[in-house]
Amino acid sequence: MNSDELKKRTQQFALRVMALSAALPRTPVGRVIAYQLVKSGTSVGANYRAACRGKSKADFISKLGTVLEEADESAFWLELIIAGEILPAARVQPLHEEANELTAIFASSLKSAKLNAE
Repeated sequence: MNSDELKKRTQQFALRVMALSAALPRTPVGRVIAYQLVKSGTSVGANYRAACRGKSKADFISKLGTVLEEADESAFWLELIIAGEILPAARVQPLHEEANELTAIFASSLKSAKLNAE
């Protein structure tokens, strides 16, 4: 997968996160989780784009680390939605799987970037 494809994939992830967050109940818990999920889920793509424009290898690695953290955080909030039975698991699971896949992709990319920087 090249960087343009990954930019598109992270954008689609952000859009799916936004849609799911809009479906969360307007309770205190639902509002907090929606806010946190939208922040982390949209940050994945935004920070990946920033990483691609990194000024140096070290800058790229640093920003890619942030992308990894945000993808993993998104997975966490999705897990809470499932475990807390806030929305049906069947509705959330595909997005949770995508968050886990993105986390794995960025973890691998970060590892490769660090090895290549040595």
